[in-house]
Amino acid sequence: MYILALFGNLLIILTVSADSHLHTPMYFFLSNLSMVDIGFISTTVPKVIVDIQTNCQVISYVGCLTQMALIIIFGCMDSMLLAVMAFDRFVAICHPLYYQVIMSPNRCGVLLLGSFLVSLVELILHYVAILNFSNCGDFTEVSSYFCGPSEVLKLAHFDTVTNNIVRYCIGTLFGLLPVSGIIFSYFKIISSIIRSSSSSGKQKTFSTCGSHLSVVCLFYSTGLALYFTSSLSHSPSSNNVASVMYTVVPPMLNPFIYSLRNQDIKTALRKILSKAF
Repeated sequence: MYILALFGNLLIILTVSADSHLHTPMYFFLSNLSMVDIGFISTTVPKVIVDIQTNCQVISYVGCLTQMALIIIFGCMDSMLLAVMAFDRFVAICHPLYYQVIMSPNRCGVLLLGSFLVSLVELILHYVAILNFSNCGDFTEVSSYFCGPSEVLKLAHFDTVTNNIVRYCIGTLFGLLPVSGIIFSYFKIISSIIRSSSSSGKQKTFSTCGSHLSVVCLFYSTGLALYFTSSLSHSPSSNNVASVMYTVVPPMLNPFIYSLRNQDIKTALRKILSKAF
């Protein structure tokens, strides 16, 4: 699964870089999403593979916090980029005449930087909650394959009420922001489709947005599964399955969803393969 994720995401990045027809905001964000997915899955899976091979499931205190930080950064970046891509589709479909002006290269760069800064703020809030209001030096065992935020919060010696307040406040703040953007964008897109009288235009819109919606559903369904499993279940095996589903499955499937359902990507791949062979 790790090799498939690396291969698929690297192929997307190579395809977008090699074909000048794909040098648009939509594929700019897609290639960045692929880079984030590579970082996301590489934060956890190589360490798990080494642990399995050496049968030594130990991580240092600093290593645990570092791994948690990278999971937060890449996970939040994933979420924010999906919201930015939804906004890009909203502008392209609902305001096509102003698309080049609104989604200028500078604006795309600002949106990418903003996604990173929001991820950084979420990381800082987690560190403030864990380091200032808990005794992290007493960490002994993480009941998962890696040091995810929910696992570290569990071991931070909060009382139940404080733990739930921290978990739900951070989850609501940084989950609601991108989800609200996605819902708003697709509400406007669907309204525009309903008003459109062209059947070919509707079909093109659905094909353009179908890949993105599939990735959004995959990412948030696995994320919600992990969130509720870690909150409600006390079974380590359930937490492990949910963790793997969230950190491994979306990065592995995202590039294949886009390449199989996107005609531009498939055309560009055929060109690259025909030149190579």
